[in-house]
Amino acid sequence: MLRLGDITGNPYVGVYCVASEQLAIVTESAEPKIVKEIARTLDVQVIATNIAGGTIVGSLVAMNSNGAIVTNFVEKHELAKLPKSLRVGKMEEKVNAAGNNILVNDKAALVHPGAASHTLKLIEDVLGVEARRGSVAGIDTVGSACIATSKGIICHPLTSKDELKELSDFFKVPAAIATLNYGTPYLGACAVANSKGAFIGFRSTPIELGRLEDGLGLY
Repeated sequence: MLRLGDITGNPYVGVYCVASEQLAIVTESAEPKIVKEIARTLDVQVIATNIAGGTIVGSLVAMNSNGAIVTNFVEKHELAKLPKSLRVGKMEEKVNAAGNNILVNDKAALVHPGAASHTLKLIEDVLGVEARRGSVAGIDTVGSACIATSKGIICHPLTSKDELKELSDFFKVPAAIATLNYGTPYLGACAVANSKGAFIGFRSTPIELGRLEDGLGLY
């Protein structure tokens, strides 16, 4: 299922929300009708909370079916809102905007080239996947440049064919280039997706929606 929308009037919905196959976390500033729309579109439970006292949940949290990595600035009362069954690890380093700096699905995680070795181990332990450092199209903030699910990856439009093959081999899903929100190349900021659907910034064009649908296998 595909749905166009916004969060607090902003089409960059991936900045404010993150999702796995079972769960989405969205800023508590999101309107109740938007929370319901995300739940319906992705077929997930939705938790509304801020992270580190702010609204940019999608930038600060990386998540798959096994757990979540969050910025080390997360507050105790925010963590308390998350399901007790969710494994959570804190990204204790300078590169700590987990959502921007980790591209992850249920098979693998690509991490900012400057990430520390202990961060890679944390990701592997909490998210249960192989983690390696890398960039995409020369961009170190790989989580903002791409979107990965268990069905596919869509990437910044300057991603080379060789990079697409490497990403496909590593994440074990097809990889393709795309844009969203009328030409925006930073896809992770523009949509929230899993294998069941995508909640996408309202400025995205029909052609962009088609590329997302093909790239993420949302037929």
